[in-house]
Amino acid sequence: MTKQSTEHFDIVIVGGGMSGATMALALAPLDLKIAVLEAHPYQQEQSQPSFDDRCLALAWSSRQIYHSMGLWDKLIQRDGDGFEAIKQIHISDRGHMGVTRLDHQKEGVPALGYVVESRVVGEMLVAQMKQKDNIHLFCPATIEHLKTSPDEVIIGLQTGDKKVTKTLSKTLSKTISARLLIIADGVNSKTREALGVQINQQAYAQTAIIANIETELPHNNVAYERFTDSGPLAVLPLTRHRSSLVWTVKDEQLEGIMALNDADFIQALQQRFGFRLGQINKVGRRASYPLVLMTIDNETLAYQDRVALIGNAAHGVHPVAGQGFNLGLRDISALAELITTEIQTSQSGDPGNRKLLSSYWQWRQPDIRQVTRITHSLIKLFSNQSLSLAVLRNSGLLMTDILPPLKHAIAHEAMGCGMLQGKMSKMAVGKSLL
Repeated sequence: MTKQSTEHFDIVIVGGGMSGATMALALAPLDLKIAVLEAHPYQQEQSQPSFDDRCLALAWSSRQIYHSMGLWDKLIQRDGDGFEAIKQIHISDRGHMGVTRLDHQKEGVPALGYVVESRVVGEMLVAQMKQKDNIHLFCPATIEHLKTSPDEVIIGLQTGDKKVTKTLSKTLSKTISARLLIIADGVNSKTREALGVQINQQAYAQTAIIANIETELPHNNVAYERFTDSGPLAVLPLTRHRSSLVWTVKDEQLEGIMALNDADFIQALQQRFGFRLGQINKVGRRASYPLVLMTIDNETLAYQDRVALIGNAAHGVHPVAGQGFNLGLRDISALAELITTEIQTSQSGDPGNRKLLSSYWQWRQPDIRQVTRITHSLIKLFSNQSLSLAVLRNSGLLMTDILPPLKHAIAHEAMGCGMLQGKMSKMAVGKSLL
């Protein structure tokens, strides 16, 4: 049985994952009517911790954003369960002597960043959304048709689970409208594609292998970033004697490495990473994903009415510096600030007007370009095995380690609050929007 209904919202967010849920909660205090459309059903109950739980690396500025939203205390309550601080960062180049060490005490902060299980963040965000009367969750929901105009966005939805039997089917066709559509459904966004927003992509010919590992020695809250000839290898501190592994390999190496049994995989990883954490005792379930640089074609974006892109729907960068999700949080904090100012100061209070959306995209471009340029350059620099470049890299790491001003600047870039980020939002420096 299919029913038709129409409902108006101020803002519709497509994608109820980390970025979309955070965006909704950032806007919730404005008392706007917000719809969140998510294709996949949320888990009904908190899941039990697993050795293989996937993780996010949150920079210091991301901590500030969640703190400004009143959500950081919710995460701190999970300390010891999928929540671990990064107090030092150890950067090295495999086969060479140069090393740079960044320390939270030198930067005057309790941590340079944090490693948080995606499960923990997701459970917190969904629980908070369900407590907000002005956030309306459509989950699961798929978009059947979408039309934008200078005045509004019209979306046709199919809600409910299509997988249940016909006799139990609870699907519902629904039409909703909004003054602003925020696209947050990831790097392979179907919504972005449906609107004709073009992207530029460049494959790195590299794949990231992710897994959790257990080591002989405690990590002591140190994050390791080790550059190798096949790409960077990151080992990040986790709870329960675990570390999170992101091992970049060349595409032609992937099949052979993924086919190894655990013992041989550990041996290969040990050879690449070394023995800074002693023997690697255990490796969990492995997954892999290809690495691609993705940017938005600004010419096609300029023709979109009442549409804003955030997170991985707006950009895709190499994970070398762990900036992907953090870059998206800075999108969210900038857009939320502009919308807040519009609602508080403008008579029309229109969150989707062209001037606001143009200001948002112009604000975010320097940060996106710099993070893209830096991550891209690091991959090119450290993947080149030229002897002269190896000497240059080695000298650079050594100089950084002994020159406090340079080390301080690099630490702040890693924390997401450096000069290269451009204009910082209020939330990114710990201030409330209201």
